[in-house]
Amino acid sequence: MAGLDKIISQIKEESQKAAERTRAEARSKADEILAQARADAERECVDIERRSKQAVANILERGRTAAELKKRGAVLAEKQRLIGATIGMAKAELKGLETGAYFDMILKLAVKSAQTGELLLSKKDLERLPEGFEDRLNAALKDKGAVLRISGDTRDIDGGFVLTYGGIEENCSIDALFDAAHEVLQDKVQEILFS
Repeated sequence: MAGLDKIISQIKEESQKAAERTRAEARSKADEILAQARADAERECVDIERRSKQAVANILERGRTAAELKKRGAVLAEKQRLIGATIGMAKAELKGLETGAYFDMILKLAVKSAQTGELLLSKKDLERLPEGFEDRLNAALKDKGAVLRISGDTRDIDGGFVLTYGGIEENCSIDALFDAAHEVLQDKVQEILFS
């Protein structure tokens, strides 16, 4: 049986060597897989970090852009408010002129709109109409060949006048004049305030 023991011993030895080779190959393969997994994980971490940094940069840029737009909108709104307030103050100042200066302005406006017809004022303006105003007005219109009569009728306006001629009514109230020139006035006021 010594031969059989020798064969069994040789088989065991070869089995152990084969098992050792298999274990060594498995360890080597496992080390190779682990190294590859570590390399893949490292690349994935670098890629995730790069994408995260880019996402953060994009979010920050969108935030800066949104903040800049909001700031511009606020500045524009404040400019518009200031322009509107300035135009409103100018309109109020014209309406609040003392009687002499106010009717000098009315005279200049009426001469610019020169037509033969009637001039209708507000009730308030008709009551404070300076004596001889119609004569002054027609003297100023003489070169234009127009004649205006101050009507005893009134219009519901707050300053200025309504001119009627040949069935036509031309609204020359201060509010209508400011409304008609709104864009030009806005541009002028903006130029004065913000240039």
